[in-house]
Amino acid sequence: MASAKPRRRSDATRAAILTAARERFAAEGYERATIRTIAADAEIDPAMVMRYFGNKEKLFAAAAAFDLRLPDPTAVPRNQLGAVYAAHFLERWESDDTLMALLRAAATNEAAAQRMRKIFASQIAPAVAAVVSDPSEVAMRAGLVSSQMLGVALTRYVLRLPPVVAMDRTALIRWLGPTLQRYLTQRP
Repeated sequence: MASAKPRRRSDATRAAILTAARERFAAEGYERATIRTIAADAEIDPAMVMRYFGNKEKLFAAAAAFDLRLPDPTAVPRNQLGAVYAAHFLERWESDDTLMALLRAAATNEAAAQRMRKIFASQIAPAVAAVVSDPSEVAMRAGLVSSQMLGVALTRYVLRLPPVVAMDRTALIRWLGPTLQRYLTQRP
């Protein structure tokens, strides 16, 4: 039974580091966040961060692990896909700092940009493939959906462009839904 206690403590330490890292990366981006400030936020010694994660890049990779938890597109009425996905993306951006940290970091750090590309390619493309009849269009359509959602996230949550920030969720979904619907289901 004695071995269970240290394991729980190490799990708690690891979780505290990841929480602090996500918050720090989201607030400051990859370049400005430091192991020292993340350790201070987690109320541990910086050496512990290094022990658990090795370096800042590996810590960022662990902190930036993100599941978009996309709704199953085959379970959504086809004519409502755009609105459902717009609402879902807004919820994900607003409920988890991880994606925000990744977006901020991706603008200036190639490893973060690669991570963002991987998340969107591996998670959005399969959802698009489930509703697109022409397989040759999946990557293009997934890229367009991604560009729309990343653009909204950048302007609403990072740059805080006043007209976009001022929109309530319902209005934003009304504007985004038709665009996503076109990318997902309509011919140009």
